[in-house]
Amino acid sequence: MAITREHVLQTLATVRLEASGTSLTASGRLSDIVIDEAGRVMFSIAIDPTEAGAMEKVRQAAEAAVKALPGVKTVLASLTADRPAGKGPATSPSPTPGRPAHAPSPKAQLIPGVKHVVAVASGKGGVGKSTVACNLALGLLGQGMKVGILDADIYGPSMPKLFGLHGKPRVLSGRILEPLDGYGIKVMSIGFLVEEETPMIWRGPMVMSAITQMLREVAWGELDVLVVDMPPGTGDAQLTMAQATPLAGAVIVSTPQDLALIDARRGVAMFRRVEVPILGIVENMATFVCPNCGQESHIFGHGGARKEAERLGVPFLGEVPLNMRIRETSDAGRPVTAVDPDGPQAQVFNAIARQVWTTLSGGATQRAAPRIVIE
Repeated sequence: MAITREHVLQTLATVRLEASGTSLTASGRLSDIVIDEAGRVMFSIAIDPTEAGAMEKVRQAAEAAVKALPGVKTVLASLTADRPAGKGPATSPSPTPGRPAHAPSPKAQLIPGVKHVVAVASGKGGVGKSTVACNLALGLLGQGMKVGILDADIYGPSMPKLFGLHGKPRVLSGRILEPLDGYGIKVMSIGFLVEEETPMIWRGPMVMSAITQMLREVAWGELDVLVVDMPPGTGDAQLTMAQATPLAGAVIVSTPQDLALIDARRGVAMFRRVEVPILGIVENMATFVCPNCGQESHIFGHGGARKEAERLGVPFLGEVPLNMRIRETSDAGRPVTAVDPDGPQAQVFNAIARQVWTTLSGGATQRAAPRIVIE
């Protein structure tokens, strides 16, 4: 039997909000119900940030009820906490006495065992963000850290290719998935769960639910850093990440080109808007050295990201060259920082990783989970 939106709404009418006893369907909290051909049902439930604990039980009950419907294969439900209109600007929670002002409270630590979550983002695609994220994770691993990487780029997952990984994650218990291992990094990607050429024609609630579940329902274990490869732009995925987990900070990737820097500024502004610290800006594809004549060329310009970092008052993490070795190892699923850790290209990423870890370990960028401001 083909599942319909009406079937889902009828089922969700049996789920009650504990505080009021109102049905979920009648509460006005439901987003659009999205159903795809594979039998996946996706929706989100609007909450106030103060309701997160109580409404998690409602979310679980809603998932279980819809999952029991004939024809439903998977249910992706998430909680979304936008600021109601007229409430004034969002503010960070008051620090607990005896706790550093920026330290996350125990309640905000939504991923057990993970000390720091770092987003690697860009304002636009095509700037090499995923390659930087992959090699940043490996650079942190090389310093003795326990590292995982979450490929949150739902529309264009790259981590399976970059790490040379194939196959599907093993289900450990219930809905908990075991991440794959890539050169000692725990890796999770939507690319492991769908065919490589399958287009992800998903709306916002579906993307938000998928990211939330890959955060919550993966056996990450004990990690010093979870690197999150964000999709390009400043939309639902970025807001979901800032809402779903206390981000320790964001690394912004850009080329030196003016067009890319315009979007990098938007990325910095977006993360600042949701109170996520900027760990720094990386200038990718900075310089090309001809392998035949040795002449240095600045194909996309040079120094633009450094100047932008200075203008915005954020750290500049370094320049990554436009280099065939990086491209070849990335395409082969053998990232340069893993296969040639002492080479000149890997040393660039290692230096960036050292700066990121120095900031994280200093504790200056940790914070409690933010309230998301939507105007």
